[in-house]
Amino acid sequence: MGMVQDKVVVVTGAGAGIGRDFAKGFAASGAKVVVNDLARDKETGAPLAQSVVDEIKAAGGQAVAAVESVAEWDSAHRIVQAALDNFGRIDCVVNNAGIVRDRFIFNMSKEEWQAVVDVHLNGSFFMTRAAAPHFKSQEGGAYIHMTSTSGLIGNLGQGNYAAAKMGVVGLSKSIALDMAKYNVRSNCIAPWAWTAMTAGIPAETPEQKARVEKLKKMESAKIAPLAVYLASERAAKVSGQIFGVRANEIYFFSQIRMMRSMHRGDGWTPESIADEAMPAFEASFFENVPSMKLTPWDPV
Repeated sequence: MGMVQDKVVVVTGAGAGIGRDFAKGFAASGAKVVVNDLARDKETGAPLAQSVVDEIKAAGGQAVAAVESVAEWDSAHRIVQAALDNFGRIDCVVNNAGIVRDRFIFNMSKEEWQAVVDVHLNGSFFMTRAAAPHFKSQEGGAYIHMTSTSGLIGNLGQGNYAAAKMGVVGLSKSIALDMAKYNVRSNCIAPWAWTAMTAGIPAETPEQKARVEKLKKMESAKIAPLAVYLASERAAKVSGQIFGVRANEIYFFSQIRMMRSMHRGDGWTPESIADEAMPAFEASFFENVPSMKLTPWDPV
Protein backbone atom coordinates (compact mmCIF):
# COMPACT_ATOMS: atom_id res chain seq x y z
CA MET A 1 0.00 0.00 0.00
CA GLY A 2 1.38 3.37 -1.02
CA MET A 3 1.23 6.47 1.14
CA VAL A 4 -1.55 7.93 -1.05
CA GLN A 5 -3.23 4.66 -1.97
CA ASP A 6 -6.47 5.24 -3.92
CA LYS A 7 -6.40 9.00 -3.47
CA VAL A 8 -7.37 10.97 -6.58
CA VAL A 9 -4.79 13.61 -7.41
CA VAL A 10 -4.82 16.30 -10.08
CA VAL A 11 -1.38 17.47 -11.18
CA THR A 12 -1.31 20.51 -13.46
CA GLY A 13 1.49 21.13 -15.91
CA ALA A 14 2.30 17.42 -15.71
CA GLY A 15 3.30 16.81 -19.31
CA ALA A 16 6.99 17.30 -18.63
CA GLY A 17 9.54 18.32 -16.01
CA ILE A 18 8.60 18.52 -12.35
CA GLY A 19 4.91 17.90 -13.05
CA ARG A 20 5.62 14.70 -14.95
CA ASP A 21 7.69 13.44 -12.03
CA PHE A 22 4.92 14.41 -9.63
CA ALA A 23 2.34 12.47 -11.64
CA LYS A 24 4.56 9.39 -11.82
CA GLY A 25 5.49 9.67 -8.13
CA PHE A 26 1.87 9.86 -7.04
CA ALA A 27 0.91 6.93 -9.24
CA ALA A 28 3.80 4.86 -7.88
CA SER A 29 2.47 5.56 -4.36
CA GLY A 30 -0.99 4.28 -5.24
CA ALA A 31 -2.83 7.40 -6.34
CA LYS A 32 -5.17 7.74 -9.29
CA VAL A 33 -3.84 10.68 -11.26
CA VAL A 34 -5.35 13.28 -13.55
CA VAL A 35 -2.44 14.40 -15.70
CA ASN A 36 -3.11 17.94 -16.88
CA ASP A 37 -1.15 19.77 -19.53
CA LEU A 38 -2.16 21.94 -22.45
CA ALA A 39 1.11 21.42 -24.34
CA ARG A 40 1.59 19.13 -27.30
CA ASP A 41 4.60 17.45 -28.83
CA LYS A 42 6.17 19.87 -31.31
CA GLU A 43 6.75 17.17 -33.92
CA THR A 44 3.71 14.90 -33.64
CA GLY A 45 1.14 17.24 -32.12
CA ALA A 46 0.20 14.56 -29.58
CA PRO A 47 -0.75 15.80 -26.07
CA LEU A 48 2.16 15.54 -23.66
CA ALA A 49 -0.30 14.62 -20.92
CA GLN A 50 -1.32 11.47 -22.76
CA SER A 51 2.26 10.25 -23.04
CA VAL A 52 2.62 10.56 -19.26
CA VAL A 53 -0.65 8.69 -18.79
CA ASP A 54 0.70 5.93 -21.04
CA GLU A 55 3.87 5.71 -18.93
CA ILE A 56 1.85 5.44 -15.73
CA LYS A 57 -0.43 2.76 -17.13
CA ALA A 58 2.53 0.80 -18.49
CA ALA A 59 3.90 0.73 -14.94
CA GLY A 60 0.58 -0.60 -13.61
CA GLY A 61 -0.88 2.70 -12.37
CA GLN A 62 -4.14 4.52 -13.04
CA ALA A 63 -4.28 7.86 -14.83
CA VAL A 64 -6.23 9.97 -17.30
CA ALA A 65 -5.26 13.01 -19.33
CA ALA A 66 -6.90 16.44 -19.17
CA VAL A 67 -5.68 18.62 -22.04
CA GLU A 68 -6.96 21.93 -20.72
CA SER A 69 -5.64 25.33 -19.65
CA VAL A 70 -5.52 26.22 -15.95
CA ALA A 71 -5.63 29.92 -16.86
CA GLU A 72 -9.36 29.98 -17.60
CA TRP A 73 -12.22 29.49 -15.13
CA ASP A 74 -14.21 27.03 -17.26
CA SER A 75 -11.28 24.89 -18.36
CA ALA A 76 -9.95 24.65 -14.80
CA HIS A 77 -13.34 23.33 -13.73
CA ARG A 78 -13.18 20.78 -16.56
CA ILE A 79 -9.87 19.49 -15.18
CA VAL A 80 -11.44 18.87 -11.78
CA GLN A 81 -14.50 17.35 -13.45
CA ALA A 82 -12.20 14.87 -15.19
CA ALA A 83 -11.24 13.53 -11.76
CA LEU A 84 -14.89 13.19 -10.75
CA ASP A 85 -15.95 11.62 -14.04
CA ASN A 86 -13.15 9.06 -14.13
CA PHE A 87 -12.48 8.30 -10.48
CA GLY A 88 -15.56 9.54 -8.59
CA ARG A 89 -13.82 11.99 -6.26
CA ILE A 90 -10.87 14.36 -5.81
CA ASP A 91 -8.43 14.40 -2.88
CA CYS A 92 -5.55 16.63 -3.90
CA VAL A 93 -4.69 19.40 -6.35
CA VAL A 94 -1.05 20.05 -7.21
CA ASN A 95 -0.80 23.53 -8.73
CA ASN A 96 2.36 23.03 -10.73
CA ALA A 97 1.56 24.49 -14.18
CA GLY A 98 3.83 27.36 -15.09
CA ILE A 99 5.50 29.43 -17.76
CA VAL A 100 8.22 32.08 -17.75
CA ARG A 101 8.57 35.28 -19.74
CA ASP A 102 11.79 36.62 -18.24
CA ARG A 103 12.56 40.27 -18.83
CA PHE A 104 13.99 43.11 -16.77
CA ILE A 105 11.14 45.11 -15.30
CA PHE A 106 11.95 48.22 -17.35
CA ASN A 107 11.53 46.20 -20.57
CA MET A 108 8.65 43.91 -19.60
CA SER A 109 5.54 44.14 -21.76
CA LYS A 110 1.96 43.99 -20.60
CA GLU A 111 1.58 40.67 -22.43
CA GLU A 112 4.62 39.15 -20.68
CA TRP A 113 3.28 40.23 -17.31
CA GLN A 114 -0.27 39.04 -17.95
CA ALA A 115 0.68 35.64 -19.37
CA VAL A 116 2.75 34.66 -16.34
CA VAL A 117 0.24 35.96 -13.79
CA ASP A 118 -2.61 34.21 -15.62
CA VAL A 119 -0.98 30.78 -15.47
CA HIS A 120 0.70 30.86 -12.07
CA LEU A 121 -1.58 32.96 -9.90
CA ASN A 122 -4.97 32.97 -11.64
CA GLY A 123 -4.50 29.33 -12.62
CA SER A 124 -3.77 28.34 -9.02
CA PHE A 125 -6.91 30.15 -7.85
CA PHE A 126 -9.12 28.70 -10.59
CA MET A 127 -7.97 25.16 -9.80
CA THR A 128 -8.35 25.79 -6.07
CA ARG A 129 -11.84 27.18 -6.50
CA ALA A 130 -12.94 24.32 -8.74
CA ALA A 131 -11.93 21.70 -6.16
CA ALA A 132 -12.90 23.62 -3.01
CA PRO A 133 -16.62 22.71 -2.87
CA HIS A 134 -15.76 19.01 -3.18
CA PHE A 135 -13.11 19.22 -0.45
CA LYS A 136 -15.55 21.12 1.76
CA SER A 137 -18.39 18.64 1.33
CA GLN A 138 -16.20 15.60 1.97
CA GLU A 139 -14.38 17.41 4.82
CA GLY A 140 -10.91 16.67 3.56
CA GLY A 141 -8.41 17.49 0.87
CA ALA A 142 -4.98 18.88 0.16
CA TYR A 143 -3.55 21.64 -2.01
CA ILE A 144 0.11 21.73 -2.97
CA HIS A 145 1.32 24.85 -4.74
CA MET A 146 4.63 25.59 -6.42
CA THR A 147 6.20 28.83 -5.28
CA SER A 148 9.76 29.99 -6.02
CA THR A 149 12.76 31.59 -4.37
CA SER A 150 12.44 34.18 -7.14
CA GLY A 151 9.50 35.47 -5.11
CA LEU A 152 10.48 34.39 -1.59
CA ILE A 153 13.95 35.93 -1.88
CA GLY A 154 14.26 37.65 -5.26
CA ASN A 155 15.83 37.20 -8.66
CA LEU A 156 16.91 39.28 -11.63
CA GLY A 157 14.64 39.66 -14.65
CA GLN A 158 11.65 37.84 -13.18
CA GLY A 159 9.31 40.50 -11.81
CA ASN A 160 6.22 38.83 -13.30
CA TYR A 161 7.19 35.36 -12.09
CA ALA A 162 8.29 36.57 -8.65
CA ALA A 163 5.08 38.54 -8.08
CA ALA A 164 2.92 35.60 -9.16
CA LYS A 165 4.82 33.15 -6.98
CA MET A 166 4.52 35.37 -3.91
CA GLY A 167 0.85 35.71 -4.72
CA VAL A 168 0.60 31.92 -4.63
CA VAL A 169 2.06 31.97 -1.10
CA GLY A 170 -0.64 34.38 0.01
CA LEU A 171 -3.28 32.27 -1.68
CA SER A 172 -2.03 29.14 0.07
CA LYS A 173 -2.12 30.85 3.45
CA SER A 174 -5.69 32.03 2.84
CA ILE A 175 -6.78 28.54 1.81
CA ALA A 176 -5.18 27.07 4.94
CA LEU A 177 -7.06 29.57 7.11
CA ASP A 178 -10.40 29.48 5.28
CA MET A 179 -10.65 25.71 5.01
CA ALA A 180 -8.99 24.48 8.21
CA LYS A 181 -12.35 23.61 9.82
CA TYR A 182 -13.05 21.32 6.87
CA ASN A 183 -9.76 19.44 7.33
CA VAL A 184 -8.36 20.90 4.11
CA ARG A 185 -4.64 21.61 4.03
CA SER A 186 -2.60 23.93 1.81
CA ASN A 187 1.18 24.12 1.52
CA CYS A 188 3.84 25.47 -0.84
CA ILE A 189 6.99 23.95 -2.30
CA ALA A 190 9.82 26.00 -3.78
CA PRO A 191 11.59 23.61 -6.17
CA TRP A 192 15.14 23.75 -7.45
CA ALA A 193 15.41 21.70 -10.65
CA TRP A 194 16.72 21.75 -14.20
CA THR A 195 13.69 21.70 -16.49
CA ALA A 196 12.54 23.23 -19.77
CA MET A 197 11.37 26.26 -17.78
CA THR A 198 14.69 26.89 -16.07
CA ALA A 199 16.66 26.11 -19.23
CA GLY A 200 15.79 29.60 -20.50
CA ILE A 201 17.50 31.38 -17.60
CA PRO A 202 20.02 33.92 -18.98
CA ALA A 203 23.61 32.74 -18.63
CA GLU A 204 25.91 35.47 -19.84
CA THR A 205 28.08 36.42 -16.86
CA PRO A 206 30.40 33.92 -15.12
CA GLU A 207 28.13 34.04 -12.07
CA GLN A 208 25.03 33.27 -14.15
CA LYS A 209 26.80 30.42 -15.94
CA ALA A 210 27.89 28.95 -12.62
CA ARG A 211 24.28 29.08 -11.40
CA VAL A 212 23.04 27.23 -14.48
CA GLU A 213 25.66 24.51 -14.04
CA LYS A 214 24.44 23.98 -10.49
CA LEU A 215 20.83 23.83 -11.64
CA LYS A 216 21.70 21.11 -14.13
CA LYS A 217 22.68 18.87 -11.20
CA MET A 218 19.25 19.17 -9.55
CA GLU A 219 16.92 16.39 -10.69
CA SER A 220 13.23 17.23 -10.86
CA ALA A 221 12.33 13.73 -9.60
CA LYS A 222 13.83 14.62 -6.21
CA ILE A 223 10.90 16.94 -5.48
CA ALA A 224 8.09 14.41 -5.90
CA PRO A 225 8.48 12.59 -2.54
CA LEU A 226 7.70 15.78 -0.58
CA ALA A 227 4.58 16.40 -2.66
CA VAL A 228 3.38 12.83 -2.11
CA TYR A 229 3.94 13.17 1.63
CA LEU A 230 2.03 16.48 1.80
CA ALA A 231 -0.96 14.84 0.09
CA SER A 232 -0.98 11.91 2.52
CA GLU A 233 -2.77 11.48 5.82
CA ARG A 234 0.59 11.52 7.58
CA ALA A 235 0.71 15.26 6.79
CA ALA A 236 -2.65 15.88 8.48
CA LYS A 237 -1.14 18.50 10.82
CA VAL A 238 0.91 20.29 8.14
CA SER A 239 -0.80 23.32 6.61
CA GLY A 240 0.06 26.89 5.71
CA GLN A 241 3.75 26.07 5.43
CA ILE A 242 6.48 26.70 2.84
CA PHE A 243 9.08 24.07 1.97
CA GLY A 244 11.84 23.74 -0.59
CA VAL A 245 13.69 20.90 -2.26
CA ARG A 246 17.19 21.20 -3.71
CA ALA A 247 18.63 17.84 -4.82
CA ASN A 248 18.79 15.80 -1.58
CA GLU A 249 18.08 18.75 0.72
CA ILE A 250 14.66 19.73 2.08
CA TYR A 251 14.21 23.29 3.33
CA PHE A 252 11.70 24.83 5.69
CA PHE A 253 11.15 28.55 5.06
CA SER A 254 10.37 31.26 7.55
CA GLN A 255 7.38 33.52 6.96
CA ILE A 256 6.93 37.26 7.36
CA ARG A 257 6.51 38.32 10.97
CA MET A 258 7.08 41.61 12.81
CA MET A 259 10.69 41.83 13.98
CA ARG A 260 10.99 45.17 15.78
CA SER A 261 8.69 47.91 17.00
CA MET A 262 9.14 51.62 17.77
CA HIS A 263 6.58 53.71 19.64
CA ARG A 264 6.08 57.43 20.14
CA GLY A 265 3.28 58.57 22.41
CA ASP A 266 2.70 61.72 20.39
CA GLY A 267 2.83 59.94 17.01
CA TRP A 268 5.33 60.08 14.19
CA THR A 269 6.40 62.75 11.75
CA PRO A 270 8.45 62.18 8.60
CA GLU A 271 11.37 63.83 10.39
CA SER A 272 11.16 61.67 13.53
CA ILE A 273 10.87 58.55 11.38
CA ALA A 274 14.08 59.56 9.62
CA ASP A 275 15.86 60.49 12.85
CA GLU A 276 14.70 57.69 15.16
CA ALA A 277 12.74 54.82 13.60
CA MET A 278 14.86 54.06 10.54
CA PRO A 279 18.23 54.18 12.36
CA ALA A 280 16.81 51.70 14.88
CA PHE A 281 15.46 49.41 12.17
CA GLU A 282 18.46 49.64 9.87
CA ALA A 283 20.50 47.05 11.73
CA SER A 284 17.78 44.52 10.91
CA PHE A 285 17.44 45.38 7.22
CA PHE A 286 17.75 42.48 4.78
CA GLU A 287 20.37 42.69 2.09
CA ASN A 288 18.80 42.93 -1.37
CA VAL A 289 20.36 39.93 -3.14
CA PRO A 290 19.17 37.38 -5.71
CA SER A 291 18.25 33.94 -4.40
CA MET A 292 21.39 32.21 -5.70
CA LYS A 293 23.49 34.25 -3.25
CA LEU A 294 21.88 32.39 -0.36
CA THR A 295 22.64 28.91 -1.72
CA PRO A 296 26.28 29.19 -2.82
CA TRP A 297 27.16 25.56 -2.03
CA ASP A 298 26.88 22.78 -4.61
CA PRO A 299 23.71 20.66 -4.56
CA VAL A 300 24.07 17.64 -2.31
